[in-house]
Parts: sequence; structure tokens; C-alpha cells
Amino acid sequence: MFAVIKTGGKQYRVAANDLLKIEKVEGQVGDIVEIGHVLAHGEGENVTFGAPFVDGAMVTAEVVEQGKNRTVIAFKKRRRQNSRRKIGHRQLLTTVRIAEILLGGAKPTKKVAAKTEAKAEPAAKTEAKAEAAPKTEAAPKKEAKATETAAPLFKAPKGEPDDLTVIKGIGPVAAGQLNEQGITTFAQIAKLTDKDIAKIDEHMPFSADQITDWREQAKELAKK
Repeated sequence: MFAVIKTGGKQYRVAANDLLKIEKVEGQVGDIVEIGHVLAHGEGENVTFGAPFVDGAMVTAEVVEQGKNRTVIAFKKRRRQNSRRKIGHRQLLTTVRIAEILLGGAKPTKKVAAKTEAKAEPAAKTEAKAEAAPKTEAAPKKEAKATETAAPLFKAPKGEPDDLTVIKGIGPVAAGQLNEQGITTFAQIAKLTDKDIAKIDEHMPFSADQITDWREQAKELAKK
């Protein structure tokens, strides 16, 4: 049996045990995710089409890996206008293995449920240990973890921040994200090292080529 599913704005023809990469879906490796947008299903020449989706049909898949696609560069140049714009995009992808194609409102099998229960058991044991441990010790650990997660990538310099949207390719949203990570001035972007660029590429939705282009523009702006 096969099915045609829609996820991330794209359509895929899948069958049980197929391995494919789709646009990112939330989930840890080993989790089972449900894809309810089934456009069609069939076996051999018998095919059922939805309008637009098949009622009661669902596809379950196991998350195999969370990763990124290769960087795609969009370069635009206007003749005789001294205008160039270079933007990079790196799509987040999830590799999944198709587990089941379910029809007529059927529920996932016990095998899929067992995986969920197996994950729940260690969590229950952890909660029991946490309750048995002194509360005075648990509280500082939780606070330390929250502080570590919220820490920005860089330390913002003192003084008034620059308007980063002046740099081509940085919009209001991107500027806000950079400010949250402690990047606030042209001079700071101009002094970014290759190691800094790799750190931003790893933790933020910007490609290394994109950040390198911003650095070159910031060098000129920092001189003014």
C-alpha cells in the first residue's frame, strides 16, 4: 500500500519503511509523529483520492534525524546601479522513516504505543527521584539550567546600538534576533571571526555566507 501525503507545502508518495527528508517537524530522534494530510492512498490500481484530504487517513513516521539542508544562495545584481544583494538560506530538515499508513480512523499499533510508554517509564523514575531528593538541591539546578539556556551568544558592547537594518539582507526580524544574541553594532559585526560566524551559523537561522556578506558591509559602515 502507498499513500500521497502533504507536509511542509510539498507532496510525497510514501510506503511503509520508506526513508525520506521533509521540512522540519517537531520531535526528538526515535519519536513517532503523525501526518494527517493524506491526499490519496491505494494498492496496485485501486486508488482513493481525497477532497482534498482522505477522511480518517493518517500516516505515522519515526524521527530518524534532525538536520539542515545545504545552503542555497540567491544573488541579485542591478546593472549600472552599483547594487548587489546576496542572501543565503539553509532549510531545516527532518529525516523520517514511514511506520504505518492508517485508514478509516484506525489508531497506531501497540508497537508504536510501546515506544511512547518506554519513554514515559524513565521519565516517571526521574520524577520519583526528584521527589525523593531534597528540594533545596533541585531548585538551584533548575535555575542554573534556565540561566544557561537564556545566555546570549555574545556580550553586547556598551553604548547606543546601531540600526542593523541598514545592512542589506538584515530585516527588522533578523535585527531583533541578532540583538537578542548580543550583536548590536556595525563594529561588532565587522570584527566577527570565522569561528564567531560558525557559532552563529550553528545556533541561529543564518548561513555562514550570509553572515560573511554582512561582515563586509559592516566594515564599510563602521568607518563612517
